[in-house]
Amino acid sequence: MDRGAAGTSWRYTRSGSHYNQSDNDNAASSRSVPYGHGTVRQSNAPRTFPRRNEYLDTSGACASGDLQRRSVSPTQPFNDLINPERIDEIERISHRFGHRYDGRNHGQFANSIKRYTSAAKRHLNPDEQSQLMCLLQKFQPTQSWNWRSLTTTLHSFTSAGVFTSHKITDDGVKRTQTTLLSTLLDLVIIKCNQKPADQDIDARGIANLLWAMAKLVENRQERTPALREAVAVLLPYVNARKDQFIPQNIANLLWAMAKLVENGQE
Repeated sequence: MDRGAAGTSWRYTRSGSHYNQSDNDNAASSRSVPYGHGTVRQSNAPRTFPRRNEYLDTSGACASGDLQRRSVSPTQPFNDLINPERIDEIERISHRFGHRYDGRNHGQFANSIKRYTSAAKRHLNPDEQSQLMCLLQKFQPTQSWNWRSLTTTLHSFTSAGVFTSHKITDDGVKRTQTTLLSTLLDLVIIKCNQKPADQDIDARGIANLLWAMAKLVENRQERTPALREAVAVLLPYVNARKDQFIPQNIANLLWAMAKLVENGQE
C-alpha cells in the first residue's frame, strides 16, 4: 500500500495554492504523477530555479549541485541518488527562502528514496541506510514546511525503512534516526495544534501519517517519545475530515488502527 510508480522529478507541482512557494513561475504544461495514494500535477517546464530571483547560491564547494534534475530511474545507483551535493543544495534553498520555504525539495528527496526501495522491492539494507544517515544529519525539517512536504517525508522515509533498526546498526545511525524522527513527529504535533485558519491538513496526509506511525509501532519504535502524542493529536482529524477520505485512505486507516491497537496504542 506504500508502493509508488518508479521515477520522480526533483520539483514539486506548481499547481495548488497550499503547496507553492510565493515566487513560483507558471508551468508551461503538466501531467499527473502519483502522490501518496493519489495524484498531483507535475510541471513539464524546464527544471531550473527562477533566475530573476536568484534563489540559489551557486558559490562555494557545491556549485555543481543541481538536485539531480533528471528523473530517478529504477536502475539508478544508490550512490548517485544520495549524492551529498543534493542535501547541501536543498539546505541552501531552505536557508535562502527562510520562513517562506515549504519543504518541497526535502519531501521530494525523501520520496526518491521511497521510489528506489519500491523499484528494488525491499527496504534499505544496513549499508545503504548507514550511507544515507551520514547525509540526513544535515536534513533539517522546519515549521515552515507545509502539510504535504511533512507527510510525504515521514511516510516516504518510513516506507523505505529509513527508521528501521538493524542488528548491526551503530550508535551514530541510531542517534540520527531518533533525532530526525522526533523532529518530524514534533512538527506533526505543532501542525495539528495550530489554529484552524492556519492549518492545511488534508485527509490523504492523515491516512499516510497514521499508516507510517503504525509501521513504526510494528517495528518496535513506540519508545519514541513523540509518537504516542502524534497519534493522539491526529485521531480527532480522522473524524473532522471523514468526508474527504477515499477508499484507499480508509483501507490504510483501518490497517493502521488495527496495528496500533494490536501493539497497545490505546
